[in-house]
Amino acid sequence: MISKEILVDYIQKAMPDAQVTVTDRTGMMDHFRVQIVSDAFRGKNLLDRQRFVYQALNEPMKDGRIHALEIKSYTPEEAAAAETPSSH
Repeated sequence: MISKEILVDYIQKAMPDAQVTVTDRTGMMDHFRVQIVSDAFRGKNLLDRQRFVYQALNEPMKDGRIHALEIKSYTPEEAAAAETPSSH
């Protein structure tokens, strides 16, 4: 088990500018969905972004505090574009 706040701390140590939203998917505090917006993702493909996040969370992943993790990663520009309604 790991609290949302501690999970955010791990991510923000690796990406100080990160805006992090954490959802506990099961209520057991070990299956999470994280949405991260950071300049650190600029120029990185999806796989490299996930590797970067997993590296930041290496300790709680290895010791079992995080059992499952779904990652949504965006640059600030990608996040802004996702929030803008389409003109269709």
